[in-house]
Amino acid sequence: MEEHKNEEQLEQVSTQDADDTEEYEKICFVCRRPESKTGKMVCLPNNICICQSCMQKAVDSMESSGLSYQDLMNMSGLMGMPEPPEQKPEEKQSSGKQSKPKMTNISMINLSDLMNFIPQRQRVKKKKPREETVKKTFDPKSIPAPHKIKASLDEYVIGQEHAKKVISVAVYNHYKRIATGTMDDIEIEKSNMLMIGPTGSGKTYLVKTLAKLLDVPLAIADATSLTEAGYIGDDIESVISRLLAAADNDVERAEQGIVFIDEIDKIAKKRNANQRDVSGESVQQGMLKLLEGSEIEVPVGATSKNAMVPMETVNTKNILFICGGAFPGLEDIIKERLNKQAAIGFCGDLKDKYDDDPNILSKVTVEDIRNFGMIPEFIGRLPIIYTLQGLTRDMLVQILKEPRNAIIKQYKKLLALDEVNLEFEDGALEAIAERALEKKTGARALRAIIEEIMLDIMYEIPKDDNIGSVCITRAYIENTGGPVISLRTAGLLPG
Repeated sequence: MEEHKNEEQLEQVSTQDADDTEEYEKICFVCRRPESKTGKMVCLPNNICICQSCMQKAVDSMESSGLSYQDLMNMSGLMGMPEPPEQKPEEKQSSGKQSKPKMTNISMINLSDLMNFIPQRQRVKKKKPREETVKKTFDPKSIPAPHKIKASLDEYVIGQEHAKKVISVAVYNHYKRIATGTMDDIEIEKSNMLMIGPTGSGKTYLVKTLAKLLDVPLAIADATSLTEAGYIGDDIESVISRLLAAADNDVERAEQGIVFIDEIDKIAKKRNANQRDVSGESVQQGMLKLLEGSEIEVPVGATSKNAMVPMETVNTKNILFICGGAFPGLEDIIKERLNKQAAIGFCGDLKDKYDDDPNILSKVTVEDIRNFGMIPEFIGRLPIIYTLQGLTRDMLVQILKEPRNAIIKQYKKLLALDEVNLEFEDGALEAIAERALEKKTGARALRAIIEEIMLDIMYEIPKDDNIGSVCITRAYIENTGGPVISLRTAGLLPG
């Protein structure tokens, strides 16, 4: 009976070990890295696994300490192996060899005992292999027309008609350029873009929306973290490594992608020449090869180069670059250029003629951007320069209620989950837009104002189940009144 029980226990242990090997991967006993990162491991008794690098380190440390294989054999008694029989005094004299002193009071560590202290949560499950997907072949007939791209952008972005036309045509031409690259002898050059607009006008949101609509790898990078090679910060190649990650490390798809570099005005040339400009003009010079088109080695799965990260070569010839920035202070440079023609008299232009012009950025020229601090070589590689308009009160009202994911629609959905109908008067929307204009942060101010207004309402409504609808008035926005709250009536739904 006992033999049968032992056999059953051994079968259970063997089946459990088999399940563990299928579900869990081996972990190095020393460095705790899984087999997927270290490679094939050396398996020792008692389910102990050691990676090759740790094993090599152990061997190197033994050689550096002067411990040879013969010394290990002499210490076999310490490892639990039977010691050789002790020689008699006559044999010691006849042999003529001096016996090594016996090492006492030394106990070796039993590695099997340490396995009991390894928590089970440190065991790493094997990652499921990704299903092999068929690579998509590029079809020129599937290119969306510019008017279709703009119509899709209109559902999310309010206003900025000129900017949406420019970016729609640029993306359409980018697709056609890739499709016809190997069809004839005429080589079409790419048209990189520079997007200028005040803060909160929708530069980043426009590109993010475009990424949702198009099936093309798109990476959004920030120029503020870029520094010259050799300094702390992201290298210029990190922009391409993000695009490669967005393309699932597929080099062919990444070479047909789009890169949006935000806050490009932060790498302008510094006017103080006493300090080394590690994040200004030097970064612009380093980005010239990216914009023009060249083969660049980028790390896979990391933002910095080191010996442990594999490298891939990406050709930026077919990558479309879109640069965007607010360029604070550019308005003063434009006004200074325009006011050179100011004169005194009946037909003369006054110096304050452009002080209240909301679309002063639309009069920008390459000379103004160069005076801002961008080098001519960098501007020359961005042939398409367009501006976004500053948001007006009517545009802010439309942003509140018309887009597919408008802020008011989000709050209506939140209160609808509590079976409460939320309404906003037109005067309330205008008051919110007026408060947002005073903050001068564009559409970003709308979210902060709505959060402040709806705080008390979202706190009080769950207390009373009799509330059926809430109407936000202009008086409530201006702190001269309160919202109109309607209670439920028997047999009637709210609203």
